Amino acid sequence: MSEEILINFTPMETRVAVVENGMLQEVYVERAAKLGIVGNIYKGKVVRVLPGMQAAFIDIGLDRAAFIHAADIRSAKEDENKSISYLLREGQSLVVQVTKDPIGSKGARLTTHISIPSRYLVYMPYAEHVGISQRIEDEVERERLKQTVQSQLDQLHEEGEVNVGGFIVRTVAEGAREKDIHKDLLYLRRLWHSLQESMDKAAPATVIYEDLPLYMRILRDLATPEVEKIRIDSRETFHKAQEFVGKLIPEILERIEYYPGERPIFDLYNVEDEIQRALGRKVQLKSGGYLIFDQTEAMTTVDVNTGAYVGHKTLEETIFKTNLEAATAIGRQLRLRNLGGIIILDFIDMEDVEHQRQVLRTLEKVLEKDHVKCKVTGVSELGLVEMTRKRTRESLEQVLCEPCPICQGRGSLKTPETVCYEIFRDILRQHRAYNTDSYLVLASQSVVDKLMDEESDRVAELETFISKTIRFQVEPMYTTEQFDVVLR
Repeated sequence: MSEEILINFTPMETRVAVVENGMLQEVYVERAAKLGIVGNIYKGKVVRVLPGMQAAFIDIGLDRAAFIHAADIRSAKEDENKSISYLLREGQSLVVQVTKDPIGSKGARLTTHISIPSRYLVYMPYAEHVGISQRIEDEVERERLKQTVQSQLDQLHEEGEVNVGGFIVRTVAEGAREKDIHKDLLYLRRLWHSLQESMDKAAPATVIYEDLPLYMRILRDLATPEVEKIRIDSRETFHKAQEFVGKLIPEILERIEYYPGERPIFDLYNVEDEIQRALGRKVQLKSGGYLIFDQTEAMTTVDVNTGAYVGHKTLEETIFKTNLEAATAIGRQLRLRNLGGIIILDFIDMEDVEHQRQVLRTLEKVLEKDHVKCKVTGVSELGLVEMTRKRTRESLEQVLCEPCPICQGRGSLKTPETVCYEIFRDILRQHRAYNTDSYLVLASQSVVDKLMDEESDRVAELETFISKTIRFQVEPMYTTEQFDVVLR
């Protein structure tokens, strides 16, 4: 598998594209005016405790207060009372880390279980165990990595260190040298000591630790041995990346390239076109079938349709092939659109149990490539595949778009006919309440056209009924749903 990372940098925003075998798989966008805060550590102040929800709101210096649940708060002893009222009080200072960016109307999500990542390890200062990434499947390698970290921790204990903390060994550590892992471990320990000093001095609602900028996080987290090239279109960012990689990940230094071409870097693999397509509801499949994505605050649904594909064999075979292609496409689209939370997949109904099993297995295999944790819970009684994908940042649509101001995000508008009848009802309402000589209706061109043409008979009937004249005026700035009835 050929994998490349393209980094497009401007002073306003940084965009990163992950391309596998010439196809866009993931997009990351970070704007200078709205930087992501996942991973940042703050000294917060408790502003409100909610016993009924077992949660609290914390001021960390953002526009909206952040949210923490009782389950995400460390307590001194595990068997102590875990009631939020016991754990927190209003006005209390609390060191917290952001686990989810503010999304939509919701504030950031917080935890006190601090974790700090580096290239090979994630340091958990308040934990005591050594964990290994589940993506490392070789048991011999898992044991080697565990012993490598544990031996270093044992040495620190022997030197009199207390509260050494725990570590998770990251996927990228597979095959890493022992000395490089030790170097990472000591770096994280030194960083934590300096952060502890900052915590003591910091005022409430201030940031103590900020994660790296996007392009450095990508280099740290995604530059695996499978990545053949990392291309950067900014000379200054390229030099910073070289310096960063030289210190932290020297083995990938030769894979970083400066891209000076006149053709925009995202045009190399039609990334711009793919991004535009990823903002649409419909995804066309090569077979002629298609997917429909509907994203709501509660969940995302994906509907699979055969479309124009009729196949060459039986209907069951046609459905099976469409569902197989859809499973692969869905896995890619979830990454590309960065859809998270509850996801319901409505595959075309299959009678053959073996076909169902193969489609589910194809989906799971595609999701194994995902950097974000996914869990497929199986097929429900209604034949729907239910799954979850961890949501830590806004989806591509939420980053690049806003709800339509005309339909308010509904995705549909009232017809001119419906608005005409609303106008009639409003005129009747005003006729009963006020005494006037005539009415002036201000509305959009399409509604006025409807009133003057197809609805003209009903307008005449209404004028006779109320014994008043009704006149119409087009307001060019009005949307279809907007109108005013003015007393004259």
